[in-house]
Amino acid sequence: MIFKRDDDDADPVGATAPATVRREDKMADQNGEVTIVGAGARLEGNVVSAGSLRIDGQVKGQINAEGDVALSPQSQVEADIRAQNVSVAGAFKGNIIVKEKAHLARGGRVDGNITSKTLVVEEGGIFNGQSIMDGSKAGASSSSGQAGAAQGAPAGSQTEKGTDQLKVP
Repeated sequence: MIFKRDDDDADPVGATAPATVRREDKMADQNGEVTIVGAGARLEGNVVSAGSLRIDGQVKGQINAEGDVALSPQSQVEADIRAQNVSVAGAFKGNIIVKEKAHLARGGRVDGNITSKTLVVEEGGIFNGQSIMDGSKAGASSSSGQAGAAQGAPAGSQTEKGTDQLKVP
């Protein structure tokens, strides 16, 4: 389901869902297609998306997306993810390999390794694993590690091929 909203129009939903609407708009604008795994869905196996993917339910296996992958707060995912960008707000176990940015939101939990150009860990996010800031693989410059710090990621959330066990209160 793709939902587009004109910013000039009044928001009939009010303040309850604009962040979700904006995230879907951004994902749809970048890749043209957003696939949604609903809250009641449980998938096992390989999930392949030509565009972006939002997961509200449970997935176990492999996830490959040419666009972005967003795990909502109610999601439970045990998989390896390959995508352009990943945002984790739910429970995740496995490895994440992204070309650009990995984002761990407040309330999100990652148990596994993350390979990315940029890693952002919000306050309240839990990351237990290895962070590999692989600029050469993702086409990044050597200053890519500083980009996440400038965006508010706590010190210690980024390493050059180091291991982090980070819990942000």
